[in-house]
Amino acid sequence: MSTSAFIRINQVAKAFATPDGGTIPVVDPLSIDIKEGEFVVFVGPSGCGKTTVMRMVGGLETPSAGDIHLDGKRVEGPSRDKGMVFQSYSSFPWLTVLGNIRFGLRYRNDISSAEKERIARHYLALVGLGQFADYTINRISGGMRQRVAIARTLAANPLVLLMDEPFGALDALSRERLQIQLMELRRAERKTVIFVTHDVDEAVLLADRIVVFSARPARILADIPVSATLPEKRSLDILDIPEFRQIRREVLALIRAQETGLEAAE
Repeated sequence: MSTSAFIRINQVAKAFATPDGGTIPVVDPLSIDIKEGEFVVFVGPSGCGKTTVMRMVGGLETPSAGDIHLDGKRVEGPSRDKGMVFQSYSSFPWLTVLGNIRFGLRYRNDISSAEKERIARHYLALVGLGQFADYTINRISGGMRQRVAIARTLAANPLVLLMDEPFGALDALSRERLQIQLMELRRAERKTVIFVTHDVDEAVLLADRIVVFSARPARILADIPVSATLPEKRSLDILDIPEFRQIRREVLALIRAQETGLEAAE
């Protein structure tokens, strides 16, 4: 592996304790290097452990073995360096849209109040919610709430953005709009992103790389360099080109083989 990895997942494994004193292996020892600015998508069968791997990068779970480094520093717990966006709408209903984004800056002591306000309004505009600044959260749609959550996380200036099925609860049209928005945000911000999804089309559309995990306990089946085949700048039209469909077929075949194996074992 390259020594210049921005995120290094080194022989990381995870097992959870059971009530009877035993353990359930969730992640087999695996290693992944991620470059700064890469958009890496984790896919695999339901319950395979891909979210657990992401949570270990975020410091929300502790590896049972191995270690993880972010920008040369060992990950030992949650910190402002790791920004998390979950499927549920993690907003504060007593605050306005702008107030929610400001909340992401509350621990930034390196900048003035005026600079915090400038940054909050910058991300408000970047996610296209400028006209909703003074609306309370319960007056906007689910898709807009996720845009607020993304803006709030980016305002905190994390080193890595960790996204766990962030569009999973949305209707199809809202999901498409947010996929486009995320691609535009990424071109503007160039953040390092780890994104977990069950949607293979979404994975191919967004990813520089797709890491395909096996059924639990997770191991790496494939690490597919999507950006070597598809252009960096993408739109929904790309779903119809042969190169997109070929990558989609490859990923689906790997996941289906794992799910078929699980059914045969039951």
